[in-house]
Amino acid sequence: MTRALRAAIVGVALFSPIALSACSAGQVTQTATQQRDQVGAMAEVGDITLRQVQLAFPRSASYEAGDDAELTMAVVNTGDEPDTLVSVEGEGFDEAEISGGSGASGADSGEIELAPDETVFVGPDEDASVTLTDLADPLTVAQSLTLVLTFENAGEVTVRTTIATPDSEEERGEAFDFHHSEEEGGEGAEGAEDIARERESAIGDED
Repeated sequence: MTRALRAAIVGVALFSPIALSACSAGQVTQTATQQRDQVGAMAEVGDITLRQVQLAFPRSASYEAGDDAELTMAVVNTGDEPDTLVSVEGEGFDEAEISGGSGASGADSGEIELAPDETVFVGPDEDASVTLTDLADPLTVAQSLTLVLTFENAGEVTVRTTIATPDSEEERGEAFDFHHSEEEGGEGAEGAEDIARERESAIGDED
């Protein structure tokens, strides 16, 4: 995630009111909601807000069956108590490998800890990660996966995620310098004229 995107996510998270109440762990909450914004899915459950939930853009522009897909998102805990992402489930992949967050002890810890009033960024270049392993079918930008994320205190929330768009444009080649080309052409023309004059002078000497 870029710094600008981080700032945008944090700003919206801090100033958006959370109107949902916390629910018991291990239950599908009635207050869990999901909505779409311009940069990915957003969902709320209890004191937890998920923003920009997407699958990382693959190098080949689509995932093949058997590939692993990295989940990217910002997880905001607006509550006064810590919480923990304990599982990510759904169809279309083998399992979700989870690691990171506050107090993480190592890779593949199986959970992401969330301190009170904290935002944890999840993604390939972040301290926390969620990897969906062994995709069952090819996945393109027009398709999506439905995931169920379970938090220890806030409960479960269902979110539909699609592939993210590229975060950088392809580099363009160096522009053609017409001015430089004209200069080279001018030098070439002057050289040709000099050669022609030398030839005419040599012919005159022979006569």
